[in-house]
Amino acid sequence: MPEITTDDATLYVEVDGEGEPVTVFAHGLTNSRKEMAQLTPFLPGTKVRFDFRGHGRSSVPETGYGFEDFARDVDDVARAYGATRAAGTSLGAGALCNLVAREPDRFERLILLLPAALDIPLEHQERFLETAAILESAPRDEALAKIMSNPDRLEDYAEVPWMRELADAMWSEMDPIGVARSIRGVIGSRAIEDREQLRAVEAPTLIVCRDGDPVHPLAVGEALADLLPNSELHVFPDDDAILRAIPQMVARVNEFLA
Repeated sequence: MPEITTDDATLYVEVDGEGEPVTVFAHGLTNSRKEMAQLTPFLPGTKVRFDFRGHGRSSVPETGYGFEDFARDVDDVARAYGATRAAGTSLGAGALCNLVAREPDRFERLILLLPAALDIPLEHQERFLETAAILESAPRDEALAKIMSNPDRLEDYAEVPWMRELADAMWSEMDPIGVARSIRGVIGSRAIEDREQLRAVEAPTLIVCRDGDPVHPLAVGEALADLLPNSELHVFPDDDAILRAIPQMVARVNEFLA
C-alpha cells in the first residue's frame, strides 16, 4: 500500500520492518519521509514513514495546509496501518500535538523531536516566508539552487556533510508550490488552540530538544514536558551533542517503543 487516499489528498507511504509495535513517523516542514529513513531500520516492529501533503511524492491540494490538516494526514496514515505509536519532528510534532489535544487517547506512546510550535505563532517566520517566496517566483531548479546555497545551510553542511546528501534527496522530489503552500499554511495557523488540553494526554511521551535552536525553541519542549503528565525530556546543548548521542538515543527510542 504505497499510497493512502484521503478526502482531499493522496499520501505517499513507505514501510520498513514488520510486526508490533506499529509506529507512524511524521517529518518536518519542507522535508519528507526520507528524514528518518536511516534510523527507522534500527527500531522495533513496523515503521510507517509518509510524505505530508505538499511534500515529497504526496499530492498538492489547492487548499488545506494548517496544522489540523497535517494532523489529519498523520491520523489517516496511522489508521490505515493500525499504528499505536507515533513520532514527529518539528511540523510532525506539531501535527501530533494538534491531534492528541483533540483525542488524548489516540496513541499509546509519543515521540516529539524538536517541537517548534504550540498555541503561539511559529518562530522565525521571515526565514520560512523567504523560502516560500523563492519557490513561488523562480523555476524549480533555480529556486532549489538558491535555497541550497543559503549561507546558513552551507555552514551546516560544511560541519555535517551527510546533511547535504539528505537535503538533496528530500528536495529532489519536492513540488515547489506544495512546499510553499505548506509553509504559508503552517505560519497562518497554530498547532493547538489551548495548550491546557494536553494535560489530558496520558501516553508516555519522549521529548527531544536542542538548546539555542531559534526554529525549535527549548521553551516549547519545556512547556510540553510540563503539560504532558508522563513525559521525559532530553535536552542537548547543540547539534554536535545530538549527533554524538545518536547511538544512545536510538537505543532509548528502541526501548521506549517496544
